[in-house]
Amino acid sequence: MSLHVQVALSLPEWVHAQVDTGHAYPGDESKVALAIELSRLNIEAGSGGPFGAVVFDAANDRIVSVGVNRVLPQHCSVAHAETMACMLAQQRLQRARMNRDLDDNIVGRYVLATSSQPCCQCYGATVWAGIDRLLIGARSEDVEALTEFDEGPLPADWVGELERRGIEVVRDLHRDAAREVLRRYGQSDARRY
Repeated sequence: MSLHVQVALSLPEWVHAQVDTGHAYPGDESKVALAIELSRLNIEAGSGGPFGAVVFDAANDRIVSVGVNRVLPQHCSVAHAETMACMLAQQRLQRARMNRDLDDNIVGRYVLATSSQPCCQCYGATVWAGIDRLLIGARSEDVEALTEFDEGPLPADWVGELERRGIEVVRDLHRDAAREVLRRYGQSDARRY
């Protein structure tokens, strides 16, 4: 058996028809509404779990990248919506840290909008990816109450930890809509995705 030397992750094909990268999304609510819509479409298409995320350029409110949960279809535990969105944005921008260049100069500001609060894995990715603002729909307790997902451990003051690193956090944007997607997923046969 030979070792795999490459990892290839992809978004489902339907994403291309649903996302208009030329459209601006002013305001926090519109950004999170798009992330929630992606999470809903992902479970309806049977292409992954009930999570969506979008990276926006703060300068013009336009999409840099999107992500949906692809863990089971891609056989990869790191293929969460937030990590997919961050990895795709990093590839598009050609920077491992979106908001800084190799000399640590600020080269932009980036917003990550999520349908649900990042789990412990996505929390760590948010710290290192170069995100300046984190916008959240549902809370982790919503995810755990309405689905079978384990969100993992976070620091007791996880919001404070992010803010100390310069990442502003805004929670509970369209929380009820995000909870409804989670509820529908938790009550459906889609749980295998």
